[in-house]
Amino acid sequence: MPSNDDEDIEDAERPNTAEAQRLDKWLWYARLLKSRTLAAHLVQHGKVRVNRVRAAKPSHTVRAGDVLTVALRGNVQVLKVLAPGVRRGPPAEARSLYEVLTTTMGKPATQPGATGQRAPGTGRPSKRERRLIAKFTQP
Repeated sequence: MPSNDDEDIEDAERPNTAEAQRLDKWLWYARLLKSRTLAAHLVQHGKVRVNRVRAAKPSHTVRAGDVLTVALRGNVQVLKVLAPGVRRGPPAEARSLYEVLTTTMGKPATQPGATGQRAPGTGRPSKRERRLIAKFTQP
């Protein structure tokens, strides 16, 4: 039968699950993504950094005090982990898991149709162009 001293040593060697948590699970608990699978894909594609180092695996552990840099939906968010998640609760509970340090917006998508005008020569012909086409095709 092991003594109490042996139990203390074994407890000290075992990682405390209350202090550390998988990165994909934490992202899901913090409600940054809709599913844990999406969180894992985000990590695998190199869109998440933990303390300035790119996380290679969704199983990377995060602890309180770690700084996460997440590139999500054209934005880059820098978050400080305050606590590991216990469950995926309501948004108010999820916001208590992290502190937003900075948010940088990506460049807005500049598309030709974004301003309401089309580039000349593209899309449907204008009324003037239709008349010229009709004049050209009629004998």
